[in-house]
Amino acid sequence: MRMTLEEARALVNQVMLSLKYDAAEAGAIADHLIDCELRGVTYGGLARAISIAERTSRTGVSQAPIRVIKDTPVSASIDGADHIGYVVALRAMDLAIDKASVSGIAIVGANNTWYTGMLSYYAEMAAARGLVSIIASNASPWVAPHGASEGRFGTNPICVGFPSADEPVIWDIGTSAIMHAEVKLAQQLGQPIPEGVAFDREGRPTQDPTAALAGAFAAWGGHKGSGLGIVVQLLGALAGGPAIPGELAGFGMAVIAIRPDVLTSADDFARNVASYADSVRSARPIKGGPPVRMPFDRSRAERRQRLADNTIEVADAVHSRLVEIAG
Repeated sequence: MRMTLEEARALVNQVMLSLKYDAAEAGAIADHLIDCELRGVTYGGLARAISIAERTSRTGVSQAPIRVIKDTPVSASIDGADHIGYVVALRAMDLAIDKASVSGIAIVGANNTWYTGMLSYYAEMAAARGLVSIIASNASPWVAPHGASEGRFGTNPICVGFPSADEPVIWDIGTSAIMHAEVKLAQQLGQPIPEGVAFDREGRPTQDPTAALAGAFAAWGGHKGSGLGIVVQLLGALAGGPAIPGELAGFGMAVIAIRPDVLTSADDFARNVASYADSVRSARPIKGGPPVRMPFDRSRAERRQRLADNTIEVADAVHSRLVEIAG
């Protein structure tokens, strides 16, 4: 069904309030999920609110405070106190931005959290302040290393963002062949997942999302993507979390923010980024192929279009379930 952005935001906000998130937390979560919808990442949008409800039905919403447990002018370590990652990652990114803006570089680790969402959401915050950012977040061991069929690392997104004299350049990928949220959405809608992206509990290839959730997902990019997933898993451990977190708990994320003028002219760098992006886009496409894009071009274009339309498309089953939870 079609919803206006105001209707969608109000529904997500009401769902989060019904789960006992406070108004500020509900607003932060709703903003992130709506941004996913705007950018066409539907599995991370309103459908994710159902998964949040499932998790909080088991654990409740943490009432412990998010704490900075180590702090220097260029670093901080945050105990997320089992709060959802959308809220914890905002705190981590704000700290990294503030510290890097003063000191030139900063690293912030956050642990004891879950569901950090689209890392590009936070990279955009840094780019808007003229900062380069590198962000990595680990997760439960849902993904099998290359050549295996048992999970040993998470879907493990990694993101790098660059400020620019034009649009920021942001690269944000997961390191699994399919994202956990995609499999959860397929399960909610009663749809199969693609071939070759998951194994069941016995290690057999499966297109059944429920069997995949009980088994493991394949790594993206063969041994290279598998290695990158392992690196992200250990960066989460650097943030103070376990090397292998539990089920939807104990995630760790590392955020690095850099002010370009610690190495070069900030203005020259921004112009270089914009010029290089134009150069990449101008590369000759393969015969019959579409124009070449930079990372984030598609997301940005879809968001602008949906903002102009003021509507998003939401699966009926997802909408019905959210209305039920909100009620």
